[in-house]
Amino acid sequence: MNPQKRRAIFTRLQRANPTPATELNYSSPFELLIAVILSAQATDKSVNRATARLFQAANTPQAILKLGEDGLKNHIKTIGLYNSKARNIIKTCALLMERHHGQVPHERAALEALPGVGRKTANVVLNTAFGEPVIAVDTHIFRVANRTGLAPGKNVAEVERKLMRLVPAEFRQDAHHWLILHGRYTCVARKPRCGACLIYDLCEYKNKTESEEEQV
Repeated sequence: MNPQKRRAIFTRLQRANPTPATELNYSSPFELLIAVILSAQATDKSVNRATARLFQAANTPQAILKLGEDGLKNHIKTIGLYNSKARNIIKTCALLMERHHGQVPHERAALEALPGVGRKTANVVLNTAFGEPVIAVDTHIFRVANRTGLAPGKNVAEVERKLMRLVPAEFRQDAHHWLILHGRYTCVARKPRCGACLIYDLCEYKNKTESEEEQV
C-alpha cells in the first residue's frame, strides 16, 4: 500500500469520527489501567458492567487493597479469567503504592513492570490517559492492518512497528481508536461488512464480501 492511500484511509476515518475514544468507562488513569487489565479476553461491555460496581466501591489502589483479593473477585467474577486478574490487580495496586505514591506511572518500563500489564496495555494507558502518540495492537487492529494491507505483519510486534512507521504523524494519536472501532464494527473477523465500509475502495483485501444491499 502506498503512502497516499494510507493518508486517504486515515483522512476518511478522521472525517467520520473526529474525536474517537475508548469504549471502556473510566474517570482517571488508574480506572483506565484497571479496566484495560480486565479487558483481556473480555468485551468492553462486560468490563464496563463490572467496573460500574467496582469503581463505586473502590477506585484507588488503596481502596482496592482494602477490598482484598476475595473482595475484588466478588466485583469482577462475571469477567473471564477473574481469578488471575484479581491476583494481578492486587499486586499492581501494591506496587503502585510502593513505587509510585499510588499514581499510575507515565513511563512504559514502569507500566510494563506491573503485574498483568504487557506492551498492549501499556500502550493503551500511554495513549488514552497521557496523550502519547503510540498504537496498541490488539486482535482487531492486527486483523485490520493485515486484511486491508495497511501494515501487514506476522505478529503483533511487527504490525505495531509498521504502524508507527507508516501512519502519518498527524493521525498517530487517534489511529489506535479508529482502527479498533473499524475492526470491531465493520472489518469484523468472520465476515467483514465490506458493503458498509467507508474505505472499501482503498482497502486491498482480495476477498471482499458483497454489498449490504446484496446481503438483504
